[in-house]
Amino acid sequence: MQGFPVAYRGEAIGLLGGSFDPAHEGHAHITREALKRFALDRVWWLVSPGNPLKAEGPAPMADRIARARAVMAHPRVVISDAEARLGTRYTAQTLRRLMALYPGVRFVWLMGADNLAQFHRWQDWDWIMGHVPIGVIARPGARLAARGGRAADEYARFRLPASQAARLARARPPAWCFLDVPMVKQSSSAIRARGEWRAG
Repeated sequence: MQGFPVAYRGEAIGLLGGSFDPAHEGHAHITREALKRFALDRVWWLVSPGNPLKAEGPAPMADRIARARAVMAHPRVVISDAEARLGTRYTAQTLRRLMALYPGVRFVWLMGADNLAQFHRWQDWDWIMGHVPIGVIARPGARLAARGGRAADEYARFRLPASQAARLARARPPAWCFLDVPMVKQSSSAIRARGEWRAG
């Protein structure tokens, strides 16, 4: 599949989606933690064409991918425009397509705790919970909000303790794990607010 990342049957691949507008050390930090703690073979950054929950469009895709590659230069991390190539707009659509294209690959959806807090607003969020293990990594200011969110409440019995994080990729969904990790206090919105990155 020209232009798509390589993955082999049986591998555990973490997927970190987002606009990465811009990518920063916070993204890189949670990626390194996910690789190690969730025992992943690789992580793909899925640089999205745009976030349906955000009113304004992001910076051009080529600029965001170039920045992401500069921030996250790691042999086991792939920066990908797969969503643009697939023509998908929502995470559930992307996951359905990737699971069909890569039979036998164990995908794990990765997200910051801030996303878990509002995960119930995502299209087909309960389908995602039922089909892909989810790794949640603490983000500044979002620990308590995420733990009290609807998704965390409704799927509480499927949560793996952090001590078993390495089992997540092999767990049968629904399965999710929340990691408290040392945090990097950076955000894309703060970088844009300081005028260090141009918005779309």
